[in-house]
Amino acid sequence: MLSRTTRLIQRTHSHAHRALSSTRSLSSPLAALRPPVSSSHAFPVLPSLVDPSSEEFVERAEQMREKERELRAMWGKVLMGGGEKAQGKAKKAGKLLVRERIDALLDPFSPFLELSSLAGEGMYDGKVPAGGIVTGIGRVNGVECMIVANDATVKGGSYHPVTVKKHLRAQEIAQQNKLPCIYIVESGGAALPYQKDVFPDRDHFGRIFYNMARMSAEGIPQLAVVHGISVAGGAYVPAMADENIIVANQGSIFLAGPPLVKAALGEEVDSETLGGGAMHARESGVVDHLATSDEHAIALTRQAVAGFAASGRVGVSQPQQVEEVDEPVYDPNELGGITGTNLKKSWDMREVIARTVDGSRFAEWKSEWGQTVVTGFAHIHGHQVGIIANNGVLLSPSALKATQFIQLCEQRGVPLLFLVNITGFMVGTAAEKGGIAKNGAKLVRAVAATTCPKITINVGGSYGAGNYGMAGRAYSPHFLFAWPSSRVSVMGPDQLQSVMETVSSDTAKTQVLKAQIEKESEAVFGSARLWDDGVILPQDTRTVVGLALGVVTKAWKPEQRDKVGNFGVFRM
Repeated sequence: MLSRTTRLIQRTHSHAHRALSSTRSLSSPLAALRPPVSSSHAFPVLPSLVDPSSEEFVERAEQMREKERELRAMWGKVLMGGGEKAQGKAKKAGKLLVRERIDALLDPFSPFLELSSLAGEGMYDGKVPAGGIVTGIGRVNGVECMIVANDATVKGGSYHPVTVKKHLRAQEIAQQNKLPCIYIVESGGAALPYQKDVFPDRDHFGRIFYNMARMSAEGIPQLAVVHGISVAGGAYVPAMADENIIVANQGSIFLAGPPLVKAALGEEVDSETLGGGAMHARESGVVDHLATSDEHAIALTRQAVAGFAASGRVGVSQPQQVEEVDEPVYDPNELGGITGTNLKKSWDMREVIARTVDGSRFAEWKSEWGQTVVTGFAHIHGHQVGIIANNGVLLSPSALKATQFIQLCEQRGVPLLFLVNITGFMVGTAAEKGGIAKNGAKLVRAVAATTCPKITINVGGSYGAGNYGMAGRAYSPHFLFAWPSSRVSVMGPDQLQSVMETVSSDTAKTQVLKAQIEKESEAVFGSARLWDDGVILPQDTRTVVGLALGVVTKAWKPEQRDKVGNFGVFRM
C-alpha cells in the first residue's frame, strides 16, 4: 500500500498519468470523465513513418529526456513546499501537510489534475514554490471538484501576487465548468510587502470573495475547511463559503489577530478565545462543523460533498459507466524522440496526433488544401474532438481552412483541441497581396467567437499572431498546457535579432535583448507567471487532455446554446 504522499505525487506527475492512460477497465479513474461513446472505428488509423532506431530520433529523444530531468527536479522542490524544517514543524504539531490533506480528501485512485505547479518558479528569490497554494481537479465522493489549498509551510500560506493569480485562475476554471470548490484554508492573508500588487486592483485579493459570491449564486457549491490560521482577508474564505468546517484547537478565524487587537484596542486575548473553532461553532456561529483533527475535518468535508451531490444541485454530476476505449497504436513515449527540443527542426504533427488519440484513428479534413495546418476529427478517452495542428507557417489557405473547420465544429458542437507549433502568419509581398491580414483575422475571430470548449497544448513554438490564431492565453481556452520544450513570444529569437539589427547598430545590446527574449519565452518562465495551466511531459498529453475534456464536456451543453455560429463580420 502506497502512502498518501507517494500516491499524490503519482497523481500529480507522470507516473500515475502513464498508469491511467494504459487502463481500459470500466473502473479506471478516467471512466467517470468519459461519456458513453460511439465507436470511432470508422476513422482510419494514421500511418507512422517514425524509426525509433534512427540517429535523429535517438538524439531528439535524449534532448527531451534532459528537459524531463530538469522538470522533475523542479517538481521535487515543489513537493517539499516551504522546506524540510517547515514541514517538520507542521508534522510535529500533528497536522497533515497540504498534499496529504488533498490525498486524503480525494477518492481512492482518483486522478488529480494539478494546475500550475510551477507557479512562482524563479520568482521571489525562489521562496514561494507553487505560489504557496496547490490547486487542481479531483474526485470527491464521485464528484469532480476544484480544490484550492493553502500551503502554510510556504510563508505561512500568505498571498503573493502569483498566489492571487493562481487562486483566481482556479476559480475561473471552476465557474466556467461548474465545478464545486473546496478551499483548504491555512493562510495569514496578504503578503504585506507586496500589498500594492495584491490588494487594490480588480483582479486582486478581493476578487476571490467576489467569485465565491457569484458562484454560490449560480448554484456552484463553495465549501471551506479551516485547518489553521485564517486571518484578515483569509477569514473571508470560510465566511463566504456555503458551508464550512474548522479543526478545534488548531484552526482560527479572525479579521485581526491578537497583536493587532492589542494595538488597536489595548485588549489582550489569545488566538483560541479570539477566533478559535469552539468559539465560532458555539458562540459566533461563523462555522458549521467543529472537527477534532485534520482527518476528521476531511471526513466531514467528504460528507458535505456527498450531501450536495445527493441534492442534485446545478453543476454536480455523477460518474457514468462507459465503454472501453482503444489506446493509441503507437507509443506516446516516442513523442520526445519525434519532436526533440530544437524548434528549428520540423516534424509532422500527425505523428503527435497518432500518439494522442484513441486507436491512433484520425479522420483528416481537407487534407489536400492549406497543408501547413492539419485539421480533423478524433476521439480522446471517448470524447469526440476537432483537432487543429500546425505543420508550418500559417498561409492564407491554411487560415481559411482552420476557420472553416472551427465553423464546422461550432455547428456540430464538437470541442476543439489546438496542437501548437507555429512561427506566425506568412509575411512578404505575395502574402500581403493574397490577403493574409484579413484571412488571418478570420481565424482569430473564429477562435475568439466560437462557443465550443477549447483546449490548447503548446507543443513547440507559439509566436506572434500565430499565438492568437491557435487559441493562446488571451483567447480564453478552457485549459492551456505546455510541453517543456515549447516557447511563447512575440517572435522567434532569430527574427527578433534581425529586426533589432535594422534599428540599432549596438550589437552588444542586441545580443542582450535576444538572450532576454529567449529566457522569457521558455515554458517554465511562462508557467511560473500563470501564462498556462501547467507544464506537462509529452507522453502525458493524452491523459491530461482526456481529464480536461472530461471536465469541460460535463458542464457544456451544446444543444442548449442560444446562439450557434455567430462570428460577427468576417472581412471577405
